[in-house]
Amino acid sequence: MSAADEILDIVDENDRVTGQSPRGEAYARGLRHRCVFIQARDAAGRVFVHRRTATKLVFPSLYDMFVGGVVGAGESYDDAALREAEEELGVTGLPRPAFLFKFLYDNGAGQSWWSAVYEVRCELPVHPQAEEVAWHTFLTDEELTARLGEWEWVPDGFAAWDRLREWRSAHGKGTL
Repeated sequence: MSAADEILDIVDENDRVTGQSPRGEAYARGLRHRCVFIQARDAAGRVFVHRRTATKLVFPSLYDMFVGGVVGAGESYDDAALREAEEELGVTGLPRPAFLFKFLYDNGAGQSWWSAVYEVRCELPVHPQAEEVAWHTFLTDEELTARLGEWEWVPDGFAAWDRLREWRSAHGKGTL
């Protein structure tokens, strides 16, 4: 089955399931669905950053400071977060990512999804999924901040990053 054929739950503005659709159709018709964003940090506290492959259905070849993806039909956000983090990082036995908050991403141009943001510490050697990740590294917060204006970032990940910084500030929480 191709990524475009994966079945997703379609949700309303309150994140209630209203139907199901193949991913490709959901993207083409601008149907609201669910996604997870997981900030992965290594043992030194550096953030996993990667460039998406050119074959991705959404935001090909752009940089991202999260791993993650869509939540499958009937799948919980928590289960999707663990599955996506292990798949994209190429690891097994990752601790369950910690849920932080949820927000509605909407670019006003037909791309809208409920987005659950998580964090996880990955102390395992990573072997990123070649179909998803074209390049990767771990960056300190300072190095990542320096590249925010230099690299072209996925817009939903950038929105999640801004909200994560606000959330950490409001909750008095630093990094993992």
